[in-house]
Amino acid sequence: MIINVISATLLLTGCLLAVTAAIGLVRFPDTLSRMHAATKPQTFGLLLILLGAVLRLGDNVDSGMLVLAGLFALITAPVVAHRIGRLAYQEQRARDGLMDERDMEAPDRD
Repeated sequence: MIINVISATLLLTGCLLAVTAAIGLVRFPDTLSRMHAATKPQTFGLLLILLGAVLRLGDNVDSGMLVLAGLFALITAPVVAHRIGRLAYQEQRARDGLMDERDMEAPDRD
């Protein structure tokens, strides 16, 4: 009984965070702000939803897949957000004339 209450609380909290992330994507004005809304609350909301589902499933075989999905989200979301943020920052500086086109190229690695 108590596991069901905890699971429902985690699921509802995760859904609330996912909704706030979606609202942030629509409402925020620039790419960097939208990137923040897309990664931080969305990833945490997803982890809460997955944790609630794992608690609800108990010893089911599918719990392992939910754990793997959570790990995949934790690994990929920061990397994608970093790449998008870096590209948006470089593009903005190039448009403002603060950065030369050569500065945007990747450094040569020997």
